[in-house]
Amino acid sequence: MTTKTRHILNLSGGKDSTALAIYMRDRVPDLEYVFCDTGKELPETYDYLNKVEAFLGSPIVRLNADFSFDHYLDMFSGFLPSAQMRWCTRDLKLKPFEKYVGDDPVMSYVGIRADEQRDGYISRKPNITAIFPFKEDGITKADVFRMLEEAGLGLPEYYEWRTRSGCYFCFFQRKAEWVGLKENHPDLFEKAKAYEKADTPSGRRYTWAPKESLDEIEARSETIKADYVRTLERMAANTKNKPLLELFDEAQAEDDGYDDACLMCDL
Repeated sequence: MTTKTRHILNLSGGKDSTALAIYMRDRVPDLEYVFCDTGKELPETYDYLNKVEAFLGSPIVRLNADFSFDHYLDMFSGFLPSAQMRWCTRDLKLKPFEKYVGDDPVMSYVGIRADEQRDGYISRKPNITAIFPFKEDGITKADVFRMLEEAGLGLPEYYEWRTRSGCYFCFFQRKAEWVGLKENHPDLFEKAKAYEKADTPSGRRYTWAPKESLDEIEARSETIKADYVRTLERMAANTKNKPLLELFDEAQAEDDGYDDACLMCDL
C-alpha cells in the first residue's frame, strides 16, 4: 500500500515561517504545523506561537529533543555551538523533526523569500522534499510584513530589539541584539554569560560572539547602541518610503554580516 505524502510546515516563531503558514493555510489540505522546542527559546516566542496557533485554528505540534541543550553541551566537552559547528540545530531542531517525520514521504514547506539568496540548513533525508512557495510565487519581505499585519498577528514582541527567533543565546545574534537581550531579559543574559569560558588555562576562549565575550559586549553596550542608531539614521536618510521595521531588519543584518542563519531556527 502506498504511503500518503504528508505536508509539514516547520514554524520557528519568526516572521517568514509565520507568514508562510498564513499563506499556505487554505492552500494545502491537512497541513501539519510543528515547532522544535529547544527549551531555550525567548518567552516572546512561546507567546507568539500561541497567537499563531489560535489564528491557524490548527494545533502546532511541539517537538523536543531526546536530551537537553546542557546534556549535548557536556557531550561536546563544553564547546559552544557556532556558525562553524551548528550542533544545536542538528541535535535540538533537525533530529526531532526527522524523528517526527519518520520514513513517510514529506513535503516540507520552507519560508525562504524570493528576495533572498540563501539555502540554509535543510534536512537531507531522501523522503523529505523541501518546497519554497515564496520563491516560486515571488513573495518578498514587504509582502511578509503585509501578510502579518493583515492577519492581525503583527510581529513577535522580540522584534522591538531582535530580528530573529531561536534560542536566547543564539550565536547568530548581532552585537546590538545581545545588548537588547541584556536590557529586555537581564536574567537570560546572565544565563548566557554563564555558559561562556572567556579565560581558561589553555588560553582558548569559548564565547557566543566572535572575538568578544558577553562581559566585553556589556562593557561597551552604550557604544554598540550609539553605532546602531547611527546606522539606522544613515539608512533612513538614503531610503525613501521604507517602513521602520524593514530598516531595523536591514540594519541588524549589516551589523555583523551574518546572512546564513539556520533555517529551522531563524525563519
